[in-house]
Amino acid sequence: MYELIHTYKNTGARAGRLKTAHGIIDTPAFMPVATKATVKTLTPEELYDMGTQVVISNSFHLFLSPRMEVIQNAGGLHEFMNWRRTIFTDSGGFQMIRKDFPFKVSDEGIIYKNQRDGKKYSYTPEICLENQRILGSDVAMILDECPAYGSEYNVVEASVERTIQWAKRSKSVDKNDGQLFFAILQGGIFEELRKKCAEALLEMDFDGYGIGGLSIGEPKEIMNEVLKYSVPLVPKNKPRYLMGVGSPVELLEAIEAGIDIFDSAFPTRNARHGTLMTLKGNVDIARTRYALDFAPIDDDCACYTCRNYTRAYLHHLFRESELLALRLASIHNLHFIQTIVKGARKAILEDRFFEYKETLIAGFEKPQSLP
Repeated sequence: MYELIHTYKNTGARAGRLKTAHGIIDTPAFMPVATKATVKTLTPEELYDMGTQVVISNSFHLFLSPRMEVIQNAGGLHEFMNWRRTIFTDSGGFQMIRKDFPFKVSDEGIIYKNQRDGKKYSYTPEICLENQRILGSDVAMILDECPAYGSEYNVVEASVERTIQWAKRSKSVDKNDGQLFFAILQGGIFEELRKKCAEALLEMDFDGYGIGGLSIGEPKEIMNEVLKYSVPLVPKNKPRYLMGVGSPVELLEAIEAGIDIFDSAFPTRNARHGTLMTLKGNVDIARTRYALDFAPIDDDCACYTCRNYTRAYLHHLFRESELLALRLASIHNLHFIQTIVKGARKAILEDRFFEYKETLIAGFEKPQSLP
């Protein structure tokens, strides 16, 4: 299932391969977020073109709409969204830290109010995985409880115990042939709780492990500290998935710590707000300085947008609120992130990851003056 190919000297950075029912994922790998069975504004062909190996959808959102029976009648999620490569599906546990989501947590599961019909429903670990079996995802995340950043010790301790108990129940749920189950390590910022959660989940021997409860508002130095002691808790023969991280610097630091798989809406969300990423710093395309700039977003970028359109054109599209602006910007930002992650894998295999990382971070943190 997971094959470790090479580890970079004196760091946790590693290159591997994760075998799934819909293909092999070369790691490190970045997953664009397709929450509701689409990466916003983009087609599968555009994602293939930039080298996307895998996307992640949210089983809870799909449970609410269009509903499981619709996707089941379509032949599963791959058929429904016309995606021919690997799909991860998230459990929906992350919804519990959203302020606008009405819910109540019990030992049984989550009681929530469906804002579409106003009724209350139960969402249990068993329902969560049964939905993902219907979806036919390659990797299904089991239901966990993710406490908000800043939660007190006793709150996080209770959430860890609940996550462990839900994981035990998940082991009895049937899955599709070839489908993988990943558990999620919780514990907030408390090292002893992270260790307790990891030990219990590892004893259950899941196919892989997500590291959850990070990138939810904590300072970056705290995230890196938690990551530093959390990653070694997962054995080297299991894939490690850091949930919700997608900025260039955070990706590189997490790769150095030993993370294999990432997902985040960061690249596409920034793109839709007109922030375009380059190795020399971000381009705020709405600024007047780009109105007569007929260069591509990035001279060194080979994405479809940079091959065909100028900063002036993108500036015009954003100023006029044209939908094409969101699409072209999203193509660029996702291509940029995929290029960084693929470059990191190549650098690990060639034993030059440190130089690769330091060169890129220097450009991000001390951006050159963009023309």
